[in-house]
Amino acid sequence: MNMKRVTRSRPGRLIAAVVLAVAVGIPLGVTGAASAATPLTVAQALAAQDGRTATVTGYVIGQPTATTTVLTSGFTADTAIALADQAGETGTSRMLYVQVTAAWRSTFGLLTNPSLRGRQVTATGALTAYFSHGGLKNPTAMSLGGGATPSPTPTPSPTPTPSPTGTAVPDAYYAAAAGQTGPALRTALHGIIKVQTKLSYDQVWDALKDTDQDPAYPANVILLYSGRSQSKTSNGGGTNDWNREHVWAKSHGDFGTATGPGTDVHHLRPEDVSVNSLRGNKDFDAGGGAVAEAPGCYTDADSFEPRDAVKGDVARMILYMAIRYEGGDGWPDLEPNDSVSNGSAPRLGRLSKLLAWNDQDPPDAFEKRRNQRIYERWQGNRNPFVDHPEWARSIWG
Repeated sequence: MNMKRVTRSRPGRLIAAVVLAVAVGIPLGVTGAASAATPLTVAQALAAQDGRTATVTGYVIGQPTATTTVLTSGFTADTAIALADQAGETGTSRMLYVQVTAAWRSTFGLLTNPSLRGRQVTATGALTAYFSHGGLKNPTAMSLGGGATPSPTPTPSPTPTPSPTGTAVPDAYYAAAAGQTGPALRTALHGIIKVQTKLSYDQVWDALKDTDQDPAYPANVILLYSGRSQSKTSNGGGTNDWNREHVWAKSHGDFGTATGPGTDVHHLRPEDVSVNSLRGNKDFDAGGGAVAEAPGCYTDADSFEPRDAVKGDVARMILYMAIRYEGGDGWPDLEPNDSVSNGSAPRLGRLSKLLAWNDQDPPDAFEKRRNQRIYERWQGNRNPFVDHPEWARSIWG
């Protein structure tokens, strides 16, 4: 018997689409038909493993037989299927293991229906671990593609708009912030984005190779300040290598590289080793001498000015950090101010310049894709100022 196996993806490829119940429109503590009304992606279902009842749509990858093993041929039973948001998915960490109980096996068991592989299936059941892996158990409804209705009396579910490669702003994600301004908006956004998967510092390497990939040369990443397209494999500490730049300098709050703000990919970017060192922990402001290895960048004794194409990117990363890290989860309360002499205080400036840069350089396709990628594949949270740049002025004036 020829059995192909899909094995666990690298640790850095952990699914990170953590979604608050309010963010996907499901009230906390609600089960049954009411909570199953809104279909989730596989990423969202993996992030909501709390026993709630939900409807999930995904593509059939194969038959799970263990925590890290999914058969893609030579199926041995009709008792389980693995779903993913993309039909070609190979990482088990991005798959949802769905129990196929006796009522559904004649239609959805892979031993009986091997041609089901690659087709889209919608299932409703309890979001809870299966094979010690993110799963959906005790299904009460299953359908093909969200439209077919095989017995026993399954409930049809609409097919959701695929999200893995899109950049559309998920309105449901910001439901709690709708209509808010000023301090109320800030509080709402903090509550939304603080729910995330946290990466190790080693996992950041893999994340950056994905989030900062050069659209024209997929084997490369684009360096933040230099603007240079460089091989993904040339990361490290040598001359002309690229490394992990903390846009919110880690010494501003002394959080280092421990899991938390020190590994939050929303403010970590690839950069040339020497340019990273030259920027150091300087605040952001305009002016200074030209940076030879980073055309369009300038620096002086206490500040660094990024090139025009990423000025807004830098501003929005700093503003994200201020909203995400409010001091209530064991990390410093990060906040931008109008100083360029912040030292080790959990402050970073210059706020007036950052707000101007946010206005002058709106999010482009690269920044939007990056935000979406972090949301879908790595941390499960978003930078709200990439989705809504106007919120910066609403909060900081």
